[in-house]
Amino acid sequence: MTALGGDGRSADVPLVELDRASRRYPGGVIALAEASLRIDRGELVGIVGPSGSGKSTLLNLIGTLDRPTAGAVRIDGYEVGELTDSQVSALRSQRIGFIFQQFHLAAGVVALDNVADGLLYAGVPRRERIRRGAEALAQVGLEHRLNHRPHELSGGERQRVAIARAVVGQPALLLADEPTGNLDTSAGHGVMELLRGLHSDGTTVVVITHDRTMAAALPRQINILDGRVVADSSPQSAELIR
Repeated sequence: MTALGGDGRSADVPLVELDRASRRYPGGVIALAEASLRIDRGELVGIVGPSGSGKSTLLNLIGTLDRPTAGAVRIDGYEVGELTDSQVSALRSQRIGFIFQQFHLAAGVVALDNVADGLLYAGVPRRERIRRGAEALAQVGLEHRLNHRPHELSGGERQRVAIARAVVGQPALLLADEPTGNLDTSAGHGVMELLRGLHSDGTTVVVITHDRTMAAALPRQINILDGRVVADSSPQSAELIR
């Protein structure tokens, strides 16, 4: 395969599929061991486990930030291990949006440009970037904060800017890594409601968290411990780990 299709694969193809995927690091450290799961389009999923359980490794594999050392990871039907680095980058930019616990906003740059710059690598002209950036900020309720810089925003507002940046490219898959970890309870609830709204609009959302209460409120929970998927509330995927 020399290029990626721009419109995604058939709706019958799982958006995320891991087949006995493992990640071993130098020194023999196994961060993830033979993980098998599938996430279909339109799901809202929590991946939950304590610190050191392998959540970050699983996030990196699903997000194509890393490759498995054994087994297979398929995103929208594309097997990551068979792609070139440039194809993996294209797959990530076309299909996946990321939200992190740290907001990673450019200091001194207004919210609109922080969001619009997320389209730079897609080659979108500046005028269109600005238009889509403003739409994304309106989608997260920040149309009145377009020209505010990060230090002028609350923690919850900064996370909303980060979410707008993640969704401005209209990714099929949104990965949220501890999205409420730096927020107070009220702002955290607001962010989770926003993620539910994005899911209702058709985005597949995966929340990685150590907070079991948060995960329990989601329709599906995948539990990971000591580098292994130990439970999955989806009957279909639960069969894969038995």
